[in-house]
Amino acid sequence: MPHKRNPVLTERVCGLARVVRGNLVTALENTALWHERDISHSSAERVIFPDACAAVDYMSIEMNKVLRGLEVRPERMLANLQFGGGVVFSQRVLLALIESGMSREDAYLIVQKAAMQAMDGSGPGFRVLLEKDEEVMKRIGPRMDQVFDPWAGLEHTDLAYERLGLAVRTT
Repeated sequence: MPHKRNPVLTERVCGLARVVRGNLVTALENTALWHERDISHSSAERVIFPDACAAVDYMSIEMNKVLRGLEVRPERMLANLQFGGGVVFSQRVLLALIESGMSREDAYLIVQKAAMQAMDGSGPGFRVLLEKDEEVMKRIGPRMDQVFDPWAGLEHTDLAYERLGLAVRTT
C-alpha cells in the first residue's frame, strides 16, 4: 500500500509474531513432560527458545525503527473517529441499548440500519440518525455524549503505563 510509510517493517514484525506464537504450541506440549525423566522435549526446546529469542530481539529492533518515526496527529485521529458521523461507536451504542434492556437482536437491527445509512454518505451521520430514533433516545438519549466519547476506554491507560514501569510522575 503506497500510502503507508513502514509497511515492510510492520508486516515483517507481524509475520514473525506468528512464528513466535507457533513456537508456543511446542512449548505447551513440552510442559506435560517436565515432571518425567523423559528428555524428548529438550530437543525441541533447544530449537524454539533460541529461535524465539532471536526473532523477538529482531522484532524489537524493527519496531524501534517504526516507533522512532511515528507521527501522532491527534486532530486527524479525532477526525477519523467522526467518519460517518461517529459510526466507529456502533459497538458502544449497541451495548448501551442492550444495557438499557433492549434485546440484542432489536438493538443490532437499529444500530446496523443507522450505520449503513451513515456510511453510504447520502444522509446525516450515524449519531444524528440515532438521535432521530425515539426508542434510542428514550433508552440512551441522556447518555449519548458518554457513548460517543472518543476518550472512553482509555481510563486505565495511566495504570497500564505504571504497571509497565513507564509512568510519568506528575507530582
